[in-house]
Amino acid sequence: MAKPFKIGNLKIDTPIILAPMAGVTDYSFRILCKEQGAGIVYSEFVSADGIIRENKQSIDLIKFTEDERPIGIQIFGNSPKIMAQAAKFIVEKFNPNLIDINFGCPVPKITKRGAGSATLKDLRLMKAITSAVIDSVKKTLVTVKMRAGWDLQSIIVEKAGKLLENCGVKAITLHPRTATQTYKGSANWKLLKLLKKTVSIPVIGNGDIKTPNDVLRMFNETDCDAVMIGRAALGNPWFFKHARDLLNGKQISLPTIEERVALCQRHFELILETRGKKRGLYFMRKHFGWYIKGFPDAATFRLKLVQAKSVEIANQILLDIFE
Repeated sequence: MAKPFKIGNLKIDTPIILAPMAGVTDYSFRILCKEQGAGIVYSEFVSADGIIRENKQSIDLIKFTEDERPIGIQIFGNSPKIMAQAAKFIVEKFNPNLIDINFGCPVPKITKRGAGSATLKDLRLMKAITSAVIDSVKKTLVTVKMRAGWDLQSIIVEKAGKLLENCGVKAITLHPRTATQTYKGSANWKLLKLLKKTVSIPVIGNGDIKTPNDVLRMFNETDCDAVMIGRAALGNPWFFKHARDLLNGKQISLPTIEERVALCQRHFELILETRGKKRGLYFMRKHFGWYIKGFPDAATFRLKLVQAKSVEIANQILLDIFE
């Protein structure tokens, strides 16, 4: 059964959540996933430095509509002071339901600056950043997304879990790989169960969720409170509905090719509305590939869509697939 759960005083109707994904979870994708049943959606992660400078690109990543609530804005940075200032700015200007701190990104351009999963090597910095953010937004819920440790020799799930809970974090999302693993190997779901035994706040599981059955398996194997969906939702916003149906004992009804093309067209329209024709066409290219994956002659259509020189040409190619 897909049971509601709470983060602090915030009730989440469905315990299946959209992960923050750089270059993916903009308004257009978030709203489609929300319509398909995502319990919470998250923004792309946003640089705290960019926020306090009021960089337009950073500010654009934060904007959301009321239809997307409950929504979390995820921030990253290596300075407690700047992270606190950024969180306060976001709350005062946009008032999201959650501020999420990124202690999990393993990308070198982030970790080389001491941010993301690099903080897993310095629990004092993790504590300082977390405490500063919580103190700056006292009336807003603060959550954390983290990895299991920097490498396999430094698993810090228990230490970090207790530290974050004591700081006042209201929920922890754990991707149980290390930073140095990036996305290789397997996520160690046993660490999710360990974290769940260590803390009393909600634990959200993430990692190696490829099918709705994996969602059910993660709940059963780890006792986590919710499951966060990342790459499995690419080109497949229906994932949230399918997982919820499975948890509720209902039969999953997979979308037809026509339904997939129709949602792809709607996604394209939403992106064009928010980004304009030139940027929208460029940004949509990766989504085209995800939506038509597995179609008959998908490679040919994908190449045509990636090479499309105009919105009109791309729309005609989608009609050709549809027909």
